[in-house]
Amino acid sequence: MGALDLSGLPDGALVLVDSAPIIYWLDQRPNFAKRFEPLFALHAAGGVRFAVTPVTITEVLTGPFQNDDDALARRYRAVLESWRVVEFNADIADGAARLRAKLKFKLPDAVQAASALAINADALVTHDRDFQRLTALRVIS
Repeated sequence: MGALDLSGLPDGALVLVDSAPIIYWLDQRPNFAKRFEPLFALHAAGGVRFAVTPVTITEVLTGPFQNDDDALARRYRAVLESWRVVEFNADIADGAARLRAKLKFKLPDAVQAASALAINADALVTHDRDFQRLTALRVIS
């Protein structure tokens, strides 16, 4: 697996980040974090803006809660809430249902994709190959 292709993203691009890249980065998982480091470095330098969904918040916080580490969960939540949180609403639910029907997405993936489309994100960054079926949005994986 090579480096992420972040070329062509406009300066200040809005990027919806799926759960796995965030978990890899926060937990510093050596096998995967390195792949996503350029994205987080670009964000730290102000080159991109991040958005996340309630699905991502749920998935990211699950690990700390499984380990009874409320302090770590609070730190992770603070990071996530420092980015744009896309609120789940009826329009996103409608879009997610359409993606599930058309592309056979699992519910969490459909919510992620529908949220990215609803906010006109420049890209969705993921480690999930299922998103490659989505042609209405640039998927970086």
